[in-house]
Amino acid sequence: MVEVIDGDTVVLERAIDGAREVRLVGIQAPKLPLSRPGFKTWPLADEARSALAAIAQNREVTLIRTGQGMDRHRRLLAHLERSDGLWLQGEMLRTGFARVYTFADNRGRAREMFALEREARAARRGIWRHPFYAIRKADAIDAADIGTFQLVQGTVRKAARVKNHVYLNFGADWRTDFTITIAARDLKLFEQAGLDLLALEGRTVRARGWLDSYNGPTIEADHPEQIEVLDRPDG
Repeated sequence: MVEVIDGDTVVLERAIDGAREVRLVGIQAPKLPLSRPGFKTWPLADEARSALAAIAQNREVTLIRTGQGMDRHRRLLAHLERSDGLWLQGEMLRTGFARVYTFADNRGRAREMFALEREARAARRGIWRHPFYAIRKADAIDAADIGTFQLVQGTVRKAARVKNHVYLNFGADWRTDFTITIAARDLKLFEQAGLDLLALEGRTVRARGWLDSYNGPTIEADHPEQIEVLDRPDG
C-alpha cells in the first residue's frame, strides 16, 4: 500500500474492482477531520494513524472480505493481512488504537476482535487511557456524548416489544433515560445468534454504537454484536 489516510483507511498501489481506497472493516480508529467542515479531531487520531502507518506503509497486504465488499463512498471493505501473517485490524485493536465497529452486513471475525479489544482495555493501552473513549454508564451519559460513537454499560430495567420495535430501557423513565432500540426488521439476526432480547431484563449489558437523542439518549442496534451480555461489569 502507498498511503495511510487515518487509523483505519489506506490506499493501495493498484486498484481492485476499480477502487484503491480500503476501509479496514470491523474497527474504528480515532477520527481525523479529512476536509469535513467543523469536524473536530478525536483524541489520539494522529497517534492512531501513525500506528497503522508503522505496520502498513509500503507493505504488501492481502484483502480478505467477510461481508459487504464496498461502502457508499466506493471504498473497499476488507480485513488486511501482511505477507508475514500480521492481521492489521487485530494489531490496531491489540495496541489500543481502535475499537470494534461491526455492521449487520460485515460481522466477520468479531469474536477475535472483541477479545483483542478487551485485552487492550484491561491493559489501558492507547485510547483506553483517555476519558473520551471510556465506557459510559447508562445513567451518566453527558449531552456532549450525543452524536458520538460510544460504549455504554448498565442494567436493563425493562425489556419490551412495542409495535415494530424492541426497547431495552435502562432507567425508570423511558422518556429521558438511556434506551437501546431494535427494529423488528432486524430481530432475525438476534434470533439467529441466540440472543433473546426480552430475556435481557435485569441483565448487565454493554451496547456500542452512535448515540442519538430521542426520548433520552439512545443507540439503535441492528445486529447482535452491538450488544454484549456481561456477567459482571468489567470496565
